[in-house]
Amino acid sequence: MPEETIVIVGASLAGAKAAETLRGEGYRGRVVLIGEEIERPYERPPLSKGFLLGQEPREKTHVHEREWYEHNRVELRLGMAATAVDPSRHRVTLASGEEIGYDRLLLATGASPRRLEVPGSRLQGLYYLRSLADAAALREAIAPGGRRVVVAGAGWIGLETAAAARAYGNDVTVIEPEPTPLHAAVGPEVGGLFADLHRRHGVILRLDEGVAGFWGAGQVSAVVTSGGAEIPADVVIVGIGVRPNTALAERAGLEVSDGVLVDQSLRTSDPDIFAAGDVAAAYHPLLGRRLRVEHWANALNGGPAAARAMLGQEVSYDRVPYFFTDQYELGMELSGVAAPGEYDEVVYRGDVAGLEFMAFWLAGGRVVAGMNVNVWDVTRDVQALIRSGEPVDRARLADPKVPLAELL
Repeated sequence: MPEETIVIVGASLAGAKAAETLRGEGYRGRVVLIGEEIERPYERPPLSKGFLLGQEPREKTHVHEREWYEHNRVELRLGMAATAVDPSRHRVTLASGEEIGYDRLLLATGASPRRLEVPGSRLQGLYYLRSLADAAALREAIAPGGRRVVVAGAGWIGLETAAAARAYGNDVTVIEPEPTPLHAAVGPEVGGLFADLHRRHGVILRLDEGVAGFWGAGQVSAVVTSGGAEIPADVVIVGIGVRPNTALAERAGLEVSDGVLVDQSLRTSDPDIFAAGDVAAAYHPLLGRRLRVEHWANALNGGPAAARAMLGQEVSYDRVPYFFTDQYELGMELSGVAAPGEYDEVVYRGDVAGLEFMAFWLAGGRVVAGMNVNVWDVTRDVQALIRSGEPVDRARLADPKVPLAELL
């Protein structure tokens, strides 16, 4: 009998953790991990946090030591894009023309930054942040300090890079078309708290305003806003979201809609192909609908879940979405979904002004999301409240003296 083969396209955190899980679960067949970058799999949070700030070395970002792949018989094909998948023949084609047969396939192709397509968008001095190389280039640009940095987009990446730029002593302006930062992620109430945080640290926020174009002779020198203002700039960071990398899945005939559609076991419309991480739009059994989660924890946990499903285990991937950020003196963890339209009200407990508090988003009296700011070791209880689906007493929820576990 020929050796069974599992191919993983995407040498990402999700892909590397899937390979690790396959070996950990005792899989003895061939494992091939294909990556378009020449860098071995690494984690992305440091790119806008510790690595960007010069606090973490490059090597610390990697998921495994280089020797791990050889010791665990994981064939690491780096600097090699997968260009086609043929589900009928169970084969993946690489850019070199080589074909690799598979018994089961995992797509962990991630996402790519949305590009600003406006006049001047090809000038030098514009930075997008997705890869380790991107982060290294951006760090080199902002580390000297004393530069005029403009950030397009006040999402998580925009705010984290703005905080890093301020830490290096740069002048920072953030341009955001929504009325508050993080409007789509946490709504206007908590988004306003992040606006206050950045203003206290000297960031200029231009809200309800977009980017209309860039000026410069080869190198960017100014950003033109939708309101007609010209903001001087030496460095521009563009953080306006990402698009899932679905091209390979689309060409293979898989079902795609804002991500590769997968069921709760992360299986696609083809029974031998799975998807995990940023690219997967998974049916979430707890929420009762599809959800595509772009955060680190989803890659960390989704890769192993897909690996177990590929091995024939019963898998119901129902992790509560989780995210964390560090900006200035603020450390935060967020569990659940807190987008506008997903909740009725926000309840706070603790010292909001002193940045030591919790926020809870409620829908129909039930907790659908919770954030802890400089309050630690509460994530399990927050997620238990979300999972329970039970109405909570608002007064007790707001009272720091009442343990969260007693609200269940």
